[in-house]
Amino acid sequence: MDAYKSEFIRFMVRSNVLMFGEFVTKSGRRSPYFVNTGNYSTGEEIAKLGEYYAECIVNNMHAGDISAEVVALFGPAYKGIPLAVSAAAALSRKQVSVNYCFNRKEAKDHGEKGDIVGYRPKDGDRILIIEDVLTAGTALRECVPLLKASAEVRVEGLVISVDRMERGLKGKTASKELLDEFGIRTFPIVTVRDVLETLYNSPLDGVVHVNDEIKERMLAYFGEYCEIDI
Repeated sequence: MDAYKSEFIRFMVRSNVLMFGEFVTKSGRRSPYFVNTGNYSTGEEIAKLGEYYAECIVNNMHAGDISAEVVALFGPAYKGIPLAVSAAAALSRKQVSVNYCFNRKEAKDHGEKGDIVGYRPKDGDRILIIEDVLTAGTALRECVPLLKASAEVRVEGLVISVDRMERGLKGKTASKELLDEFGIRTFPIVTVRDVLETLYNSPLDGVVHVNDEIKERMLAYFGEYCEIDI
């Protein structure tokens, strides 16, 4: 595992974004872990978060999996907005120049009108969608039609903080469903498998967040809801 991935996992824990205990997900599943990117609250945290997204994007560009011709980062309202902005700023510090844009929840009915704020996509543009966590792929299914309505763009991929690797109603993971449905690849900074590998019995600031009990509960959850080889 790349060093920045394990650093990112520890960063999430320290930011109270990655938590362990007893949680109910939006789908109603009882999960022993939870990721809430809404808990990032400081300028330092959002700047650091952008650096991790930028590292993920640049690494995948170097590997040839994301085109270096990406024109803009799109952040779905609301959580995706600060993610796209901070990632674009971090990429600029790596000498990678990209625009950013995001959608309004309600279309503007005055002035220039429109659904998109920031960069206005143009025909032929390659766009990366920036999101927080992939569970069911709902946000991407909502924003792809919006982007396609704005111009004949190509969605280059979906970049996320954490892939929960959960199976949906069709028995596939959300990332596989999105690939089949839209031809769009998902690029997570980390997966829940990385989380277990990094934190199991590994103290962080004197605390073991994933002990034997949490590990067993995570493995049970993986077995019931996820597509993971452990």
